[in-house]
Amino acid sequence: MADFRRFWFQALVRHALEAMSLIALCTTTHAADYTGPLFDAHLHYNEEAWDGRSGPHPPADVLARMKASGVRAIVANSRPNAGSLTLAGLPRTREAGVAVVPFVRLYRNRADYTGWFADDTIYDMVQTELARGTPAGPYRGLGEFHLYDSANANGPVAKKLMALAEQRDLVVLAHVDDTAIDLLMANTPSQGQKARLIWAHTGIGGAPVERVDALMARYPGLVGELSYRPGLVCDDSQLCPAWRALLLKYPTRFVVGSDTWVNQRWQHYESLMQGYRQWLGGLPADVARKVAWDNAAGLFGVARP
Repeated sequence: MADFRRFWFQALVRHALEAMSLIALCTTTHAADYTGPLFDAHLHYNEEAWDGRSGPHPPADVLARMKASGVRAIVANSRPNAGSLTLAGLPRTREAGVAVVPFVRLYRNRADYTGWFADDTIYDMVQTELARGTPAGPYRGLGEFHLYDSANANGPVAKKLMALAEQRDLVVLAHVDDTAIDLLMANTPSQGQKARLIWAHTGIGGAPVERVDALMARYPGLVGELSYRPGLVCDDSQLCPAWRALLLKYPTRFVVGSDTWVNQRWQHYESLMQGYRQWLGGLPADVARKVAWDNAAGLFGVARP
């Protein structure tokens, strides 16, 4: 009987210790939500949100959402480019403490999504915008652009723009698959060794982690942006193990973004940013800080607020 009691006592102690460890882990996870500044490296201020005169998300609204979310810098790329120019030029943006890094978007309208890679008027528009600049200073990048067929990475305008980006030290923001990453990089003077490309969604089609790893190893200037990435976050609102391992392997190569491509994304902006804060909190503090802020800030020379 004494042995039986001892066995159950030991079992109860083990169970209690496991429960206490679980409670401590959960408490730590929630308490560790990242609280530092965020750099939104994929933001659109399209005409559906605000066309310069009217819309559901005027500048005061979107800046308030950024401020409430602790977003202190953005990569602004908009359809048309007037949206980015608006944010770059407003005194209210500076008052909100938001730094604007402007990109030239390749789209004047929705029709441009499907043919920009072979449209010389797009190349001319990019040259005009680069020459004009913005109230926040020179444009720092090109994109976001989409390739729904990876073969179009070899379109004549796509080739010219990739070469131009590397020659002008511009960062490219590309919504493409993993095959197109190789093709785009091959069209740069350095064959992708000096090009700087932010891969929107790090493969929205779900390129395997092993393939992402191989591309990161091949192209030193490839940066993964993590909005909409399939398989990134597991049921506990933390990074899935394979993705956690990848971010720890390449801590300087990932950034976060909102991708406010439709107005619904603006309506949920704060919760999107909070979602990032949750899983960033599960990373080592120095890695979380890099992914949340330092990596994007380092690309563009933006000082920490």
